[in-house]
Amino acid sequence: MPFLGLLRCKTLLSLPCRKTLRTFSSKTDGEVRITEILKHKFPLASALKVLDISGGCGAMYEIHIESDEFREKRTVEQHQLVNQALKEEIKAMHGLRIFTDIPKK
Repeated sequence: MPFLGLLRCKTLLSLPCRKTLRTFSSKTDGEVRITEILKHKFPLASALKVLDISGGCGAMYEIHIESDEFREKRTVEQHQLVNQALKEEIKAMHGLRIFTDIPKK
């Protein structure tokens, strides 16, 4: 990934953070780390996408995960499973959006 410079951004709590510009195909270290944790926790996941929606500084993420492990669980229970898997990472975040689904048969 080519270095394009550093920018300042404001998070939801108005705390400054540093981020790098990136291409759409590149992933931040946080996106890669969270993806690996979720792949390990949900080995039956048929789809998984993690996006750093804070602009690259790791303050807020959006997760889309489709897994058979969610079958017969209410949405709140599905989200609790994701939150539990990311318990340590969440401590450093300002926000997290979770979208879960069950694979279509």
